[in-house]
Amino acid sequence: MSQPASINHPQPGPADLEAAARELGPLIRDCRGESERERRLPVAVLSAMHEARLFRMYVPIEYGGLETDPITSMQVVEAVAEADAAAWNLMIGATYGIWAAFLPEASAREIYGATDAVVAGALRPSGTARLAAGGYRVSGRWGFASGIDHCAWWNGGCIVYDGEAPRLTEAGAPQSVLVFFPATDGERIDTWDTGGLRGTGSHDYAVHDLLVPTERACAFDGAPRVRGLLYRLPRQALLDNAMAVIPLGIARTAVDTLIELAAAKPQAGSERPLAERQTIQAEVGRAEALYRSGRAFLYDSVAESWAAVQAGREIGVTQLAMLRLARTHAVQAAVQAVDLMYTAAGGSSVYTRNLLERGFRDVHTVTQHVSMNPANYQASGRVLLGLGPDRALHRL
Repeated sequence: MSQPASINHPQPGPADLEAAARELGPLIRDCRGESERERRLPVAVLSAMHEARLFRMYVPIEYGGLETDPITSMQVVEAVAEADAAAWNLMIGATYGIWAAFLPEASAREIYGATDAVVAGALRPSGTARLAAGGYRVSGRWGFASGIDHCAWWNGGCIVYDGEAPRLTEAGAPQSVLVFFPATDGERIDTWDTGGLRGTGSHDYAVHDLLVPTERACAFDGAPRVRGLLYRLPRQALLDNAMAVIPLGIARTAVDTLIELAAAKPQAGSERPLAERQTIQAEVGRAEALYRSGRAFLYDSVAESWAAVQAGREIGVTQLAMLRLARTHAVQAAVQAVDLMYTAAGGSSVYTRNLLERGFRDVHTVTQHVSMNPANYQASGRVLLGLGPDRALHRL
């Protein structure tokens, strides 16, 4: 691992970061086959992302990060997603940088201080953290640790136990913490044999009776220890907003791929190009509208929340509901756009050499993430109907 970053490192601006992300496009596209075969982010792509400092977008400036505004970071992830769903690895690796703002300073510098620091893990409290002298005795197995093969540190959500019983919060719920430990202290379990997002390498991992010092843990309901405005945004929303732009990037490429295909592919029984068929024209129009409307709603909602934070205002329940609604709608709209293009391409879309085949698999795999599920419409609708938020909305 490289040496800790200097906080005097030149800070790239929003346009610089997005341009750097787009410049990676040809390399990422060239490495698609390797990503699928090896089920991991190719080394060349990983190195290029580090060189562009894309994994540093959510790390506090005082720890050598970029502390990038949420709109810019979303645009960067989306730009990479247009090239390939390797954007998922970037999204996870970058957004997990927010936890540096919640850890004690010494631990934050230890874990996130290096220029190539990336953390993998899972937030779901699938582990147990038993109170012990100096910290916690941690045991558990977690799934979906995207990018685990290129991360020197892992984390995992745990329920805190005091003896044999869970420790309770003031509200009477089990207390949970996020613990961090070196990858060498855990066991990687090869489970990621999937149809979509194969290149993310989202394997399981486990630890057994591992002593994790108190200073390498943070409470999920804890306050940030640094002053940056970025960390005043709801943590789960920061992660999920960046996740939602990945289907949008896939949809953009799907529409562009179909347009290119339709210009060259002849209609069945005719020499006229597929582009001249009215049904194809209508489907392209629908897909473009779905993509643009979903994207606009998402970015507008995030911009509204970011403006509120910058003005020192609290983000209320209705605004939280709109963030969740916008994310869910963006993902569902993107999936519909991809499906329309996949169907419009006919038999051409079933071949792995066609980007529509890869996009179809990847975008539908994204929808299986709990944060992207259509069931999230209900939580927002409940608020709009004046019935108040459900419990999940408070975790945003």
